[in-house]
Formats: sequence, structure tokens, C-alpha cells
Amino acid sequence: MNFVPNTEDQKEQLLARIGIKSVEELFDDIPQEVRLKHPLNIRGGMSEQELVKHVTGLATKNQSVEEYSSYLGAGAYDHFIPSFVDQLLLRSEFYTAYTPYQPEISQGTLQAIYEYQTLVCELTGMDATNASMYDGASALAEAALMTCDATRREKVLVFQTVHPEYREVLKTYLPPRGVELVELPYQDGVGDLAALEAALQDDIAGVIIQNPNFFGSVEKAEKIAQLTHAKGALLVMAVNPVSLGLLKSPGECGADIVVGEGQPFGNPLSYGGPYLGFLATRDKFVRRMPGRIVGVATDKNGKKGFVLTLQAREQHIRREKATSNICSNEALCALAFSMHLSALGKTGIKELAYLNLQNAHYAAQEIGKIPGMSLAFSGPFFHEFVVETKAEPAKVNAWLLENKIIGGLDLARFYPELDHHLLFCVTETKCKEDIDRLVARLEEIK
Repeated sequence: MNFVPNTEDQKEQLLARIGIKSVEELFDDIPQEVRLKHPLNIRGGMSEQELVKHVTGLATKNQSVEEYSSYLGAGAYDHFIPSFVDQLLLRSEFYTAYTPYQPEISQGTLQAIYEYQTLVCELTGMDATNASMYDGASALAEAALMTCDATRREKVLVFQTVHPEYREVLKTYLPPRGVELVELPYQDGVGDLAALEAALQDDIAGVIIQNPNFFGSVEKAEKIAQLTHAKGALLVMAVNPVSLGLLKSPGECGADIVVGEGQPFGNPLSYGGPYLGFLATRDKFVRRMPGRIVGVATDKNGKKGFVLTLQAREQHIRREKATSNICSNEALCALAFSMHLSALGKTGIKELAYLNLQNAHYAAQEIGKIPGMSLAFSGPFFHEFVVETKAEPAKVNAWLLENKIIGGLDLARFYPELDHHLLFCVTETKCKEDIDRLVARLEEIK
């Protein structure tokens, strides 16, 4: 272990103190067959100048949306982030703040989280939200468990139009808790309502939809809510927060619990994270919500203050009584979310959503004119759409990449029945010239 900065004398003292003869004895419980049999590929010591050159060389091997025009979405989206967001996040009182267990010295952090909660409630049309979660996928799994706790039922329905990786997380979370997960099919890019009606029985705890869904299509959320509530089940809706600038809020549609990925506001793609999940619900389910909630209180002098409240998690109560093992919140990511959304305001988010919609529909219209390519589904969509292509998707994306364009997601990876289908995403970061260039390159594919 040449990378551990202890002298031989120090090692001997440490080993003697704990009563063993070698470092290897610390790993006796690890089978030999799974141990690394060669040294780690770590260079020796370097000067600062050498290190900067080395790291810069590694960094230049990466390509980003600064050099490439990206049409890849599927849960992580390229949006413009105002420059003030990063500048404010660099303030040490924000990026060094930790868990605000002591409210008397954490008022700034607590207020920032409280403002985030307020924005999420206004955006989703819900009554309460927690202080953010790890990501959209784990928030969805926690919401599914909430439906079981609230209804005392152990069966959950989820449409196949929900993000495939979100469904994988559901399959990880639910079975150990004794919850049965049933997937429902889709028709023309949206959930099959006939299949939902057939599956909705008195033992169903919750129904999970995504709107807009993984294909970008807009689900019949209000009808799904009516069918769900008629059987005493709860509706969980996963949403793209940008789309809520145009679409009815989940609260207006009849959702009981709302989750989503907050990355589109204030958080860059960052090669996949860190991101943040939001989870909001109606008042009657607040005590079943995981994580923590920041509230407002007054002291004995009547002065307003922010405090942590309703912390029904295992660090604060008996483990077997906890609603979840969620132990933290993504406070810095949530702060970026709040900054960006606050700057947009009610008018700005509508304009942003409309620009995403217009760009995507223009791109879909032009791609649909290309021989050998057509739109796979006929229903309304937001800023993602599915294209059926006669050419191999791998060939399409390889050609686009040669032209510094990141193409769509090959859906056969998740949906074998959608072989030769690509999921494209177009946001406000694209202008007409960018989209025309994409179309021109696609037209060149034979």
C-alpha cells in the first residue's frame, strides 16, 4: 500500500497496538479468489506542475455538451443554467454547510431548504414536501412504499412507460418489504388504460405513472387518477419539473404523491450526478413521508425561526419504526434548483417550457420528413419524442458523433419491441440552426 503515507515505524506501532503482525491480517475475511493480485495502477509522487499537466490530459479525453450538440435526454437534460447560480453556490456558507442539527446556528441553511420546499409545493400543487432526496428514482421507490403504508396493501402497479431505470430501483426496493410490483403495458406510447382497469382490484396500494413519460408522451393523468381512486388506491406521479410550466400540476390532475428529478433546474449533467429527487404529497400523508422537513416556528419572544420537524427516520427514532433509511438531503443541489427556479419565476418557467415544446416539435416535424424515418407515436409530447428508423440506430448515432452531435437513445436497450427506435430530446439550448444541422446530418445517412 504505497499510497498510504505512513512510515514503517508508524505501521509497526499501529499493528502492535491492535494486536496483529501484518496489514494483510486485516483482510483475512476477504476470500483470496476475489482479491486484487497485482499492484494498483497508481503513479508515484508528482510535482504540482506535473500533476496539473497529468490531470489536464485526463480531462481532455472527456467530451461535453460544450463541444458537442446533444439530443440525448432520457432522464438527464441539458438546460441553460444562469451564471449567477454557480457563483452563489461557491460561497463557503453554502458549499461547506452540513446537516443542520443545531437550528440556532443553521438558520441560513434551514431557510434555504424551506424556500426549496415552498417552490416544490407551488410547482406540483401539493401541500407538503421534504427537504429533497437522493434522486428521482429513489424518490419514486419511497413514494411506492408510502402508498403501501397508507393503504395497508402490498401490491403496486407501474406502467412500462415509467423510466426503465426507475422501475429497476422499484424492483430493488419493494420485494424485500413484501410488496408485489406489477408492470402494465402501453399502447401508442402511453399507458394502456384497459390494462389498468383490468388490474385495478381492491388489493392495489398505488398506481405509478410518469408524465410526460419516458417516451416524452403526455399520459391521460386525470383519467388514471379517477380509475385509481375508485378502487381506494393512491396515484404516484413522476414528473419533469420543466414541463409543469405548461402542463396541469399533478395536484390538479389528482395525484396523491408527486416525485421527480430536480436536475433540470440549476444542476448540470455532470456525467450523471450528483442530482436531487423531490417528493411532495398531500397533508394527510405528511407523516408517512421519508427524510426530513423544515418548518417555521416562533421563539418565546415571538421571533420567527426555521427548525427541523417530522424527522421520522432511523437516526431519530427506533429503526423498526422509521419510515425510511434516507439519511440526508441534497441541500446544495436543492439550493441550485431554488436559485434557478426563483430567477425564472412564474412567467419565465412558462416561457422556458414553451420554448422546449416548440423546439422539440419543430425537430420532430423535420425528422419525420426524412425518408426512412418517422415518428413512432401519434399522441402529444413535451420535449422528447421517439423516431423509428430503417437504418441501424448504432449507425445513426456513430455518424452523428463523427459530426460532433450526440444522438438519441437506442430504445432497444430497454424495450426489445422497439428495435430501430431512437428517443430524441430537444431543449431550449438548441436554436433553429442547430436543429437544421441535425436534420441535415440525418438526411445523409443511407
